[in-house]
Amino acid sequence: MAESPTVPRPAPLTVASINVNGLRAAIPNGMPGWWAQRRPDVVTMQEVRAPHELVPSLVAQAAGEEWHVQHQECAAKGRAGVAVASRRPLQPGATLEGDFDGSGRWVEATLDTADGRGLTVVSTYVHTGDADDAARMREKLAFFDAMAARMRALRDEGRHVVVTGDLNVGHRELDIKNWKGNLKKAGFLPEERAWFDRVLADGWVDVGRAHAGEVAGPYTWWSWRGKAFDIDSGWRIDYQIASPELAATATGVTVDRAPTYAERWSDHAPVVVTYCV
Repeated sequence: MAESPTVPRPAPLTVASINVNGLRAAIPNGMPGWWAQRRPDVVTMQEVRAPHELVPSLVAQAAGEEWHVQHQECAAKGRAGVAVASRRPLQPGATLEGDFDGSGRWVEATLDTADGRGLTVVSTYVHTGDADDAARMREKLAFFDAMAARMRALRDEGRHVVVTGDLNVGHRELDIKNWKGNLKKAGFLPEERAWFDRVLADGWVDVGRAHAGEVAGPYTWWSWRGKAFDIDSGWRIDYQIASPELAATATGVTVDRAPTYAERWSDHAPVVVTYCV
């Protein structure tokens, strides 16, 4: 009697995304403790701000030697930089079309999953923009357009996909504590928020919002200044945007907000999602 073929069985995979606000600063300020306690399978980082040759050793300092790393350095020293670190081997992906080589704002990597489909993970850091500077806003919106085109191409390749990172936009009023005071500022302009509308209409899922529901936040960034953190006057600008099939497997979503101001090792908080793939 012939044996039945083995059917792949999905397994939990925890993906954490965090704007580290400089990896070399985050490590002595407490990032390794978070990493050891959280024990993620994949960590995506933005604003790495370190030379390419140093990033693997910095990840080893934060998390141990067993991690595989893909990194895009910014050509401008000490700025931007994005990375994907994984317990599983990574295959590098493509870059964005347009004038974004060397921007340090998009890196993608693919890893195997237990269900056999594979997962492409993107770490992206979108420009802040400036409502009073037309050229900077054109650059930001052009980056969004390039993102959307690449996201469509990734979906067409048939793997699970998750785009993570600091997108520097609050999509809805629920995503910014002081939304009324930011209606004419970069990060909450109609044209930026409209990009989100188009992406979600195309089937992508904002996993954080899908799990939190119609509540304020949970916020992921707070200014270092004043009492913003203490009174939770923040912005939700860090996201995991997943292909619909992947989003449907999400079993838990958490924002790892530091217990106190003094325990922060970044001005952002990690967004952590466990998928079952």
